[in-house]
Amino acid sequence: MSSEEIRESFLKFFSAQGGSASGGEERGHKIVPSSSLIPDDPSVLLTTAGMQQFKRYFTGELNAQKDFGTLNTASIQKCFRTSDIDEVGDETHLTFFEMLGHFSFGDYFKKETIEWTYQLLTEVFGISPERISATVFTGDDSVPFDKESYEAWAKILPKDKIRKGSRQDNFWGPAGSEGPCGACNEVYVDDVEVATLVFMEYYCNPDKSLKPLPKKGVDVGWGFERLVAMLQGKDDVFETDLFQKPFGVSVSRARRIIADHIRASVFLIADGVRPTNKDTGYILRRLIRRVIVQLGVDQYGLPREMVNAAALRRMVNVIDFYGKEKDYSNLIAQREEILKVFSEESEKFNKTLEIGLKEFNKQFPELTTKSLRRGEPYELQRVGQLISGDVIFYFHQTYGLTIDIIKDLAKERGCRVDEEGFYAAFKKHQEISRAGKEAKFGGHGIYLKTGEVTVKDKSELEKVTRLHTATHLLHAALRQILGSEVRQNGSDITVERTRFDFNFSRRLTPEELKKVEDLVNEVIKKDLPMQYREMSKSEAEKTGALYFFKEKYPERVKVYYAGHSIEDAFSKEFCGGPHVTHTAEIGKFKIAKEEAVGAGVRRIRGVVEP
Repeated sequence: MSSEEIRESFLKFFSAQGGSASGGEERGHKIVPSSSLIPDDPSVLLTTAGMQQFKRYFTGELNAQKDFGTLNTASIQKCFRTSDIDEVGDETHLTFFEMLGHFSFGDYFKKETIEWTYQLLTEVFGISPERISATVFTGDDSVPFDKESYEAWAKILPKDKIRKGSRQDNFWGPAGSEGPCGACNEVYVDDVEVATLVFMEYYCNPDKSLKPLPKKGVDVGWGFERLVAMLQGKDDVFETDLFQKPFGVSVSRARRIIADHIRASVFLIADGVRPTNKDTGYILRRLIRRVIVQLGVDQYGLPREMVNAAALRRMVNVIDFYGKEKDYSNLIAQREEILKVFSEESEKFNKTLEIGLKEFNKQFPELTTKSLRRGEPYELQRVGQLISGDVIFYFHQTYGLTIDIIKDLAKERGCRVDEEGFYAAFKKHQEISRAGKEAKFGGHGIYLKTGEVTVKDKSELEKVTRLHTATHLLHAALRQILGSEVRQNGSDITVERTRFDFNFSRRLTPEELKKVEDLVNEVIKKDLPMQYREMSKSEAEKTGALYFFKEKYPERVKVYYAGHSIEDAFSKEFCGGPHVTHTAEIGKFKIAKEEAVGAGVRRIRGVVEP
């Protein structure tokens, strides 16, 4: 079966109304499109599982029947995990991958899930029953043995095909620091895991204690690439049509890394991620830089401009291959932007890469068969040499060589790397950079004492407070004038000005800037009360309050709003302060400058006058 046929067969199986070959059950799941790789969930950086977009349906915060017209959904979800990035280059590990999933929020449970899993494998995918086995949770002090799953499998499989597993292997969740979780079954074909059936019965609190969920749920995930490899008779995911069609043969480690990282970069850029030195932006930067270095390794001797062109050709192939899928048609629409972001980052990196590689090669020359045969003492002594954390950090800071790149270069030279030492050096650098930052307010980068800014007296504190509140109004005004595409990307406030970064795809026109500035001043003149309500994070999200998606928020937050009530407020945001009591205290707001920070990110600098 082709990967396209596998997608269609899975969705058709779970959306079908009746028609099951062995029972005629009405599976009737609502097909839900994949959510973004950037989750609406501050507890995680990227979407790592198919259930993430449904997290609040499992907890009961949202109503699936109301939103989907059913308690059951199915999806093919884009996912990203960095935990396996060091292993990419072998036959199985990936950063970006897809998950086939089906979910129930209080309807069917273990028996139906297990029967459907078996039917899908045998009747749809044509797997012989004797190749199938499963594991169930053996139980522990806090969660009992999963007898219900065991008995359901025992009606289908011989008992020697059903194993009992520990909490480490057969208990899933939560996705993040807290959330829904429960015992799970792992399903195997020829001892290769193809699906995980999670039965959501508990909510895991931050202290890891468990409480029962209001309704039991089902979360089933099938690793798509692994399933495709199994059904296409491949031991290597890079030999499936998912990689063969966009990339061709990927036999070397370098080519596998290139294929994985290019595919991952395409999807991250399409979902709004841009290369930076923080969070998701740093992940994207690592991927792009590693692609450029690995293309140089794989196609040794090519000029840098040809390496960049080779990367872009592969990106186009990925866009064309995946863009034909209905859920991923946005790739076609964003083709030029995706290529532009990649190319710009590549060009920036290439300015220092050649110098960095030359310096690295000088310190750690490559070992060759010829030099080893000659038995030169200098070369032989370097086999197994440890590259210290301080040296790695030097190359990272000076030449932009990420830890992944240095590990790749070290492996080629028979050297080892002191990874712990690197992170210790990195942490020390961060601590020095943060020295003096003692009183941070909210999520807007305001400091009473920092190495950069000192608020000397009450008048300066009042000025910062006015600027801080004006930033809230600016954010709301931008969204009202330009639309919901606007999303905070960072901010910084000093005594002199506010600096607000936001996601937006183009330069603002002078007319748009004037409209934004006028709207802010109009709200200031209305002298609206600036109030706050403290509530749980989930309640706050339901109010429609804005929040900085990169920020980690506690379970109880303050929502500051400009207006007479939170329902009709002009602006409302998660925040910690400080704020004026009425908007007229801000004075007059003026946009001083609007500029680009990077691809897809704009920056406004604003000031306030009495």
